[in-house]
Amino acid sequence: MTDEPSKPARPAPAGAFAPLRRKVFLVLWAAAVLGNTGSFMRDVASAWLVTDLSASPAAVAMVQAAGMLPVFLLAIPAGVLSDILDRRRFLMVIQAGLALVSLALLALAHSGLMSVSSLVALTFLGGMGAALMAPTWQSIVPELVPRAELRSAVALNSLGINIARSIGPAVGGVLLAAFGAAVTYGADVASYVVVIAALWWWRRPPGTGDELQERFSGAFRAGLRYARSSHELHVVLMRAACFFAFASAIWALLPLVARDLLKGDAAYYGLLLGAVGAGAIVGALALPRLRSRADADGLVLGAALVTGAATAALALAPPPWLALAILVALGAAWIVALTTLNATAQSILPNWVRGRALAVYLTVFNGAMAAGSLGWGLVAQQIGLAATLLWAGGLAALAGLALHRVALPAGEADLSPSMHWPEPLLAEPVENDRGPVLVEVEYRVPRAEQDAFLRALYALAAARRRDGAYAWGISEDAADPELLVEWFMVESWAEHLRQHRRVSHADADLQAALRAFHQGEAPPRVRHLIGRDRPPLAARL
Repeated sequence: MTDEPSKPARPAPAGAFAPLRRKVFLVLWAAAVLGNTGSFMRDVASAWLVTDLSASPAAVAMVQAAGMLPVFLLAIPAGVLSDILDRRRFLMVIQAGLALVSLALLALAHSGLMSVSSLVALTFLGGMGAALMAPTWQSIVPELVPRAELRSAVALNSLGINIARSIGPAVGGVLLAAFGAAVTYGADVASYVVVIAALWWWRRPPGTGDELQERFSGAFRAGLRYARSSHELHVVLMRAACFFAFASAIWALLPLVARDLLKGDAAYYGLLLGAVGAGAIVGALALPRLRSRADADGLVLGAALVTGAATAALALAPPPWLALAILVALGAAWIVALTTLNATAQSILPNWVRGRALAVYLTVFNGAMAAGSLGWGLVAQQIGLAATLLWAGGLAALAGLALHRVALPAGEADLSPSMHWPEPLLAEPVENDRGPVLVEVEYRVPRAEQDAFLRALYALAAARRRDGAYAWGISEDAADPELLVEWFMVESWAEHLRQHRRVSHADADLQAALRAFHQGEAPPRVRHLIGRDRPPLAARL
């Protein structure tokens, strides 16, 4: 288990727009931009419609939270489903469900039967569709482009979302002001038809069977186990939760800011959201230059300070043109923070658990946004809109300064599979569902070097847990104190075989460092002990 592996060559970087030369990626990317544009148009109609139904800030914030809460609740199961279902068919079913939700919104708006409760309920159903779609759509990107173009494809997806964020609210505001909410919802339905047609056109290669393919419950536990054991992921999640909890105030209260503080109408509200999207595009284009001048921690700090200042500035009811400029700056800061935190999370995750771990990140992101939206809505109901924005802006800046000391991980470790563990020695074939499995690794280490050895071993313990172990420990032989036995337990034989595939080059480097402490010509001895069931009563008799 401790042989030094050879590291694969890194692929050459691709051009920023190279994936668009591939027909399948181009078609699905364009369909996604159109679909997201329709979704933003729907959100504008719902956010403005609730202000006509109720003047309560809590009701406005409730609609915002209803769209985000399902992602908080369903992101992890959605990430698991994206790994075990046919992704193309799954996406088509989701798009059809979202079209039905918008059709229901259209019917209620056209008939004049819309209420706050029905709007919140249908927004929640739309959020469920978005929760199921997000990790699945991200998971198909590696199937559309070669590995060398993957980073460019991910960046283009982010750019497409921001193009939709820039166009959708503005067009939705114009349609809402000119023709009403029903027509706006109808345009959203049409966008889903286009996305379904693009997915229908795509001929996804059939998957190959794998006897070690994970089932839902096991994959769910493996994803949670990884998230619980990754300290680097904990840092990213904490930084993201604190940033988005305070940044959510302006998103939750922006309809009231447009109507009450800035004295605008539905079209102006759409322009405000369009200004955020335009700022996000500017920020995305400027991000490579910003990265050359500041590290990830500096970028997140700058984004927090700009977000806090913009939120507080809107509390002063600036002129309409100045409010648009402020929201352009807010959009740029938003995309800088979002992209930096997302890229950091991507860089610390191995491929085998990427979808599930990113689902955990999405859970924290949307949970912070949903809780923040509800919280700031209730605060605004008590102390007023302007005072709430001042508090939210000040706390966003203070939180950014305080958490700047908690450095984000560099994400430079090689997490590709090393495949350097030899196949276990077996007296006879073992059924995959047998377990639990106890793995023992025996090291012989002189007493004088054991402190240094244990420090290195405890660094490896986190990797054992991330890759599948649910228990880990180190023991000393009472009759031979220089004999140290590392042990860890895995749920089943199949899970241990998956563990062989998950060990990364970075883990292999840690194991090589441990091997340097081991005395003797033979490598550390490895044993696999498999749990035995109690025999049935008849056999015992």
